[in-house]
Amino acid sequence: MPNNAYNMYQKNSVFTASPGELTLMLYEGCIKFIKQAKIALVNGDYADKNIKLQKAQAIITELMVTLDEKQSISKDMMRLYDYIQRRIIQANIKNDTEILDEVEKLILDFRDAWKRVLEINKRNHSKSSPVRTRI
Repeated sequence: MPNNAYNMYQKNSVFTASPGELTLMLYEGCIKFIKQAKIALVNGDYADKNIKLQKAQAIITELMVTLDEKQSISKDMMRLYDYIQRRIIQANIKNDTEILDEVEKLILDFRDAWKRVLEINKRNHSKSSPVRTRI
């Protein structure tokens, strides 16, 4: 029963989240899967490592397809996401934790910056001048 309640809570969180909060969830999920892949790699579980890295790649793909091309920063973000995508593939092929450390740091930086954007948006929203929360 408690597990079912948690699953319902998670689904409800996604369905009620703003676009900005969904982006934050994607970053968090990607970080989680990269960490899990590193653990699997250290434990020699290459199948699980592959599954986790494929999930991280799917998240990066989602971030890529949801970029708002009208925003000037989108081209730069697309290049960075493409770089991350290629590095995840290399890490998966080479079983390289150093590449995963690099990718994890990049995504942590994106997540932290995005958190600041959401905080600014909340402050400005209370002043009736919203900031865009979707790139």
